[in-house]
Amino acid sequence: MGSSSYEKAKPSKRSAQQRIIAPISPQLRRASVLSLLAGLIWPAQAALVAWAISGWVMGEMDRTLWAAGLFVFGGLIRAMLDRRAGAYLFGAADQTIQRERELLITREARARASTSSAEIAALLVQKLPLLQPWVTRYYVAMTRVSVLPLVLLGLTFYVSWAAGLVLLVAGPLIPVFMALVGMAAEDASRKQMNEISTMNSMLMERLSAMLDIRLLGATERAADSFAERAEALRTRTMAVLRVAFLSSTVLELFSALGVAMLAVFIGFSLLGEITFGSWSVPLTLGEGLFVLLIAPEFFQPFRDLAAAWHDRADGLAVVAELEELDSAERVRFVGSAEMVAPLPGELSVSLHGAVAALPGRQVALPDFILRAGQSLAITGPSGAGKTTALAAIAGLVPVAHGQVFVCGGALDDTSADAWRRRISLIPQTPHFSDHTLREWLDPEGHGADPWPALTLAEARSLVERLPDGLDSRLGQSGGGVSGGEARRLMIARAVLSGRELILADEPTADLDPVTAAQVIRALRRLTDDGHSLLVATHDPALVEAMEFVVEIAPVSPEQEEAL
Repeated sequence: MGSSSYEKAKPSKRSAQQRIIAPISPQLRRASVLSLLAGLIWPAQAALVAWAISGWVMGEMDRTLWAAGLFVFGGLIRAMLDRRAGAYLFGAADQTIQRERELLITREARARASTSSAEIAALLVQKLPLLQPWVTRYYVAMTRVSVLPLVLLGLTFYVSWAAGLVLLVAGPLIPVFMALVGMAAEDASRKQMNEISTMNSMLMERLSAMLDIRLLGATERAADSFAERAEALRTRTMAVLRVAFLSSTVLELFSALGVAMLAVFIGFSLLGEITFGSWSVPLTLGEGLFVLLIAPEFFQPFRDLAAAWHDRADGLAVVAELEELDSAERVRFVGSAEMVAPLPGELSVSLHGAVAALPGRQVALPDFILRAGQSLAITGPSGAGKTTALAAIAGLVPVAHGQVFVCGGALDDTSADAWRRRISLIPQTPHFSDHTLREWLDPEGHGADPWPALTLAEARSLVERLPDGLDSRLGQSGGGVSGGEARRLMIARAVLSGRELILADEPTADLDPVTAAQVIRALRRLTDDGHSLLVATHDPALVEAMEFVVEIAPVSPEQEEAL
């Protein structure tokens, strides 16, 4: 998702409203009504304070207890209303973020786009939470600013037409400047979102290529390029903050001027220097205090809206990215991901003129036949399509041309789920869930003894040395075990699954020769144990250990266009 895509992906206010606000509008309306009622209590409290203070001046101290009691009661009611409104708002925000996350995860799991996993992760973890301030602040702020200033302005005019004119002149200037600043805020937010995605993508690319970077002596260059992206993100973030401070400064300027002019008018009126501007001449102390107390609250809804305006700009930038991802070209996996019985028939895999369909491009796959108990290596340079070939065989990537045959029949939507019940995948990057090692090795809960599988995979000793043995929790990245040990644990898991065909993606990548030899021996034992084995690798030692070898060559731009 480059910067150009961000400039194109400006969602219409209507589409953003329908996607984010419409599903939670009942909660937002209830919260707005409660917040509005809480705001309307303040004029009554201000009147009580003015009444009590004017009573002190006139020597009527008996008003104090009544005013204090009613003031505290009003404060409690306001607090209760605000608390209930907040519950509605944050519940609606959580509902919105959860809905968008579920939609995104479900769709990306079933039909991947060409968007990198780093950008998807940034959207899920960093950007979707930016919808919360928009939901919890903007809608209520709009409701309050459309009602409360008018009510307070009316009360001010009721006491003093001059004071009302001051607020009437100062108030409308604020939305005008907010609108001007808001356009800059929206643009700055989109650019900041773009930099977050770019930086996450760069980080993932550098981490995945760290070994090559170190071997080529390019660590300093990689660090410099990352520092440049970090500086770009800092610049974008500071641009957003500058806009926020600018709008805040404009708002506070007009608010301060408005309140100051009222204070001067009321002060000179009480001193008798000004004898006009109020319906009752001279202006009484109680009336003057009442106007001064409600004047800051006249500007407060504008302050809230100014803050929420930036939240809305961030939210619209997130919606722009969501809509861009919605319209991205996708290729869904084969089947429907349902738990079904294993596909019947003798195990076999064959590819005939198969061309895998990836988002935005196609990859020609080699022809071969793999039968039960055999082992085969798919080799070729990085990027040629070895991993894609494994994904096509597993039905995780569809074919645009040709055919993949499994167990004597075509791999299609009717057979893919059943076929995957006979496959176990050993990915290039092992992943451990938050379960004990015993549970992780046996995810389907067969209850089989794991030690024979661990022995076959040469992983028994490493489990025995763990403090809690099979009850250890390794964490997502496999803390406490090396890369080679993690892959041997993956092999043991594949054996314990009882699946007949093992697909292994670069199982010896980034391993030293001794560790790689252990993994190769463990893989060879799989075929000795009756499993079929298909590996994607460019490791000559692993290729040599397989019975059959097919090579996949990179496709030239001319060939890809012909496909």
